[in-house]
Amino acid sequence: MELNAPVPVLAIDAELLWRIGVAAVLGPLLGLDREIRGHAAGLRTHGLICVSAAAMGIAVIALYLQFDRGGATRMDPLRIFEATGAFVGFLGAGLIVFARGKLHNLTTAAHLWLTAVIGVACGTGLWPLVAVCTVASVAMLTVLAFIEGDWSRDRRIGMPPKEKP
Repeated sequence: MELNAPVPVLAIDAELLWRIGVAAVLGPLLGLDREIRGHAAGLRTHGLICVSAAAMGIAVIALYLQFDRGGATRMDPLRIFEATGAFVGFLGAGLIVFARGKLHNLTTAAHLWLTAVIGVACGTGLWPLVAVCTVASVAMLTVLAFIEGDWSRDRRIGMPPKEKP
């Protein structure tokens, strides 16, 4: 059996540490809102998904560059997105539940998907995409939850009416 040449451990460099490190910091940061609100997927789940997606992105690029010497090999590095989407879709489907006439964990499932995309972006070094998606994610989860407050139909169902002053 012919295998690709192994990459020595000494090949760990600052760029590799930076890409995985950013994913390791941003993943749990993205899960902070879910953790605070007591949802199923919190700090650890978001962190692991983000780092895993970053590692997958790095591995795909490295293998592509290793095998595609002179353009003779036909490889499709975009399959990493297919695999990531399928995996996170599987996790998200397991999180979503229908109970007492309401759907639960839709936001958490969608957020896991965004966390995986941010992880792939960290792994592939697309820093503008990482920055914009992280800011947008944190803003949507925190700011919109605050703004949503009393306006949300889901929050009003089953709650006693407000007292008028």
